[in-house]
Amino acid sequence: MKLISILVILFISLFVVVKLTEKHGKPMTAEQQSKLSRIAMVLIFVMIVAGLIKSCT
Repeated sequence: MKLISILVILFISLFVVVKLTEKHGKPMTAEQQSKLSRIAMVLIFVMIVAGLIKSCT
């Protein structure tokens, strides 16, 4: 029962966040998208390296 209630709460909060960002969000320029893409790639690489280090120790 706890799992179902947690999933319901997560679904409702995700729904609210998506609706709010659709309503109040503004489109990004291509420059902003490329900047965020580069940052995301670096963060993903760092997470993978950290996971490898964690699994090796």
